[in-house]
Amino acid sequence: MNMTAIKEERNIANALISGLANTPDTPTREQVEEKAKQIAAIFGYTGDLRNIVTEAMESVVTRMGAGISLVDVNANHDDQWVHKREDIDWVYTRSYEEFLRNEGWPPQMVQSLSDVTTRILGHLQDPLSEGTSWNRRGLVIGHVQSGKTANYTGLITRAADAGYKFIIVIAGIHNNLRKQTQQRIDEAFIGRSSDPEDRSNIGVGLAPGYPHPATLTNINEDFNKNTAAKSGWKINDFSKPIILIIKKNVSTLTALHKWLKVMNAEGGDRISDVPMLLIDDEADNASINTNKEELDPTRTNAMIRRILGLFAKSCYVGYTATPFANIFINPDVYCDDVQEELFPRDFIYCLDAPTTYFGAEKVFLNEKTSESIVRAIDDCEDFIPYSHKRDDPVYELPPSLYRALDQFIVARAIRNLRGQAGKHCSMMVNVSRFVPVQKAVRDFLSLREKKIREAVLANYAMPEEVSSRNTYMQGLKQAFDAEHADAGFTWAEVKAALISVFKNLHLYVINSKSDEALDYTRYEKEGIGLTAVAVGGLSLSRGLTIEGLTVSYMYRNTKMYDTLMQMGRWFGYRLGFEDLCRVHLSHDSINWYSHIAEASEELVQQVKRMRRDRLSPSEFGFYVRSHPDRLLITAANKMRSGQKETVEQSFSGRLRESYIVSTARDVNAKNFALIADHWRNGFGGRPEESTRKGIIFRDVPVTVIDDFLTRFECHPSFTEQKSDVLSYLERIAMKRPLADVLLISPSDGPGGENSFTLKNQIRVVGKDQPSGTSWRLNKDRVASRGDEKLGLSDAQHHEAMALAHGQDGSGAISDTHYRMVRNKPLLMIHSLEPKSETVTGPIAAFGISFPYGDYLTTINVVVNKVWLQQMVGYADDPAEEEDQHE
Repeated sequence: MNMTAIKEERNIANALISGLANTPDTPTREQVEEKAKQIAAIFGYTGDLRNIVTEAMESVVTRMGAGISLVDVNANHDDQWVHKREDIDWVYTRSYEEFLRNEGWPPQMVQSLSDVTTRILGHLQDPLSEGTSWNRRGLVIGHVQSGKTANYTGLITRAADAGYKFIIVIAGIHNNLRKQTQQRIDEAFIGRSSDPEDRSNIGVGLAPGYPHPATLTNINEDFNKNTAAKSGWKINDFSKPIILIIKKNVSTLTALHKWLKVMNAEGGDRISDVPMLLIDDEADNASINTNKEELDPTRTNAMIRRILGLFAKSCYVGYTATPFANIFINPDVYCDDVQEELFPRDFIYCLDAPTTYFGAEKVFLNEKTSESIVRAIDDCEDFIPYSHKRDDPVYELPPSLYRALDQFIVARAIRNLRGQAGKHCSMMVNVSRFVPVQKAVRDFLSLREKKIREAVLANYAMPEEVSSRNTYMQGLKQAFDAEHADAGFTWAEVKAALISVFKNLHLYVINSKSDEALDYTRYEKEGIGLTAVAVGGLSLSRGLTIEGLTVSYMYRNTKMYDTLMQMGRWFGYRLGFEDLCRVHLSHDSINWYSHIAEASEELVQQVKRMRRDRLSPSEFGFYVRSHPDRLLITAANKMRSGQKETVEQSFSGRLRESYIVSTARDVNAKNFALIADHWRNGFGGRPEESTRKGIIFRDVPVTVIDDFLTRFECHPSFTEQKSDVLSYLERIAMKRPLADVLLISPSDGPGGENSFTLKNQIRVVGKDQPSGTSWRLNKDRVASRGDEKLGLSDAQHHEAMALAHGQDGSGAISDTHYRMVRNKPLLMIHSLEPKSETVTGPIAAFGISFPYGDYLTTINVVVNKVWLQQMVGYADDPAEEEDQHE
């Protein structure tokens, strides 16, 4: 497809989307197809309309909520200043929004982005406000790959329109990420290519008379002493805003600080007349454990503080996708004055993800969609073990990786059949942080790809009885049958289309040393959809956008929260191929991602609740510091085995479950007798009520629950956690003396024939269970998603729906929303039947869900390395995890 055809397709799609934007009801596919034909006829377009129709359908249902902000309630700040200033000509903002619409953004999304960035700008200072000096500090929490860059670019355009003169974007720690950010901002704000070889107008700059901002960085060069010296410029030499896109490293920040001080700070040490905005993208990069002084987070953060300190009027806005941003919890990388300077004391803004976002909710939390997307890797350890070293030889790749390659080739063929040949399609392979191992993996995959290519060339047009004799064709057919038989095409159609896959298929090794650039734009210019297999490590997993990511294969063992979430490159938008996406991870990683996704969701709910209770970001900071997972974040490797540390913990809005259970028969017999005894007595004489999946006792005195949990026998490795739950229950008992008790007993479950016995819930037993009497449940979860909805009134259910869906009907409902409306503790009691030859049931388990609103209530927990290992089976060392050799 040539560029003219792509442009024509884009124009028709935009016309169709605009035409549908105001329809009151969601149109059917047939109606959209009909309208598309009419518009195509006007344009004289005779090409394939399928993609255009898919995009238009998606745009009609794409919505994004306004998000929620938590502000310092005591600050003297008027966030309505944006609306009161009538002198602002939104020239940069209008150009940017027009650019997004031309890029195919649905009008509703452009509008909601406009609303959200206006609100965030309101949290900043009016750059024309009186006063010789001011500063504002905030944090925006987004989702991995969900358009954070688009959001802060929108904020930059608004800030520039309002009068911010000097804007710095700190974009990650790797060159490729800085370059990618520079390219985006060139298109969306500067309006001119910063490629020294080609200074042509692009993106927003194609409009006549566009007021191009100045930039002191380009796609090849970060800010350094030479750029600054060469320019000899001062900030005030420009009537237009200046923007710099820089890496977060010591020498870049030092060079910038020096230039600002020497060239621009007149008379005193402060730049008094230039309002500045600093955007810190991936503000949680501070967690990187590294020996490189260049990236030392303590030093980089201190330099950021010094740069801010040069300006009398400054705003700092951190952007992160991991709500556990280190600024709240990690004293090791933020000394006191830096903590004070960068802490988001003025506002925290949680962005909503759009309804069509393919994120943690779909991949890990929603049981139905998760089942179709996630695949467990259980054969990699024999080939490339977790703990391999830089020089370990790779003799062969795990069969599961070859299967994933087969899936990818079949998925690309299906995408081509759907008319998506002009779109990019990628596979990501991340099994090692070491460059030599990455190269070895690429070489094996190259060899395999060559053999598949030859097999396809010889067999794609052959009858099935001939082609099915070929081993590689068998692999592709198996991938089709297992994964994509219901994707809308027969095997015969897919087989015939396989030949189209190899036309633009390339394999890359991506790391900070590699000279292979995953350059999608080069292919775009030629109207080609690149088919890429990218093998890499840290730089592949942090920040870099991988276009059209369809299959991911990751076998890495970090348990560092933010590193893990950043590795979630598979999140994003998957227009027209979401059903083909697959994510291959180890059992451990699947459990961990699920846990983190839950914890992140809880934190966002916490922000909503704190806003309702008129609390400030400082209270949120306290809550995060006392979050049970804090220790898993602040580098558990720093705790020596003998060391004990007392930490404060809050369980507000948390679900605590006995996910490590005892399989000993006598223990379970005692626990089931205890359940029957309390059940018979109505948990302190309360009436029994039926629910869809068992029974509920409402308003049980907390003293009864205390008695039940005290006598419930846990596996020794869970005893301390049970004792923490009891302590917390006692701490909140004055405020919340009553709780609900849910006996979960699904009507179609086996067992439960005798009175006062529960029907069982069948659970799969994961691999690698320790020998002995403990069983660690899959995803560290006992309850099924949605169990907390049981026993809620219709009114409460509607309230939870409203909380989840926001003002605009977007957002998925989950247990965190049910927890918010119940407003009292909920004890859930389960009888589990393991699906296993080695573990026999039934097995008793419990979970207690704590309401929101007690975030400032904490208990003291004494922890050491042993406690941590029981909590998370901590086997790896995060300091080891970061790639020293990339």
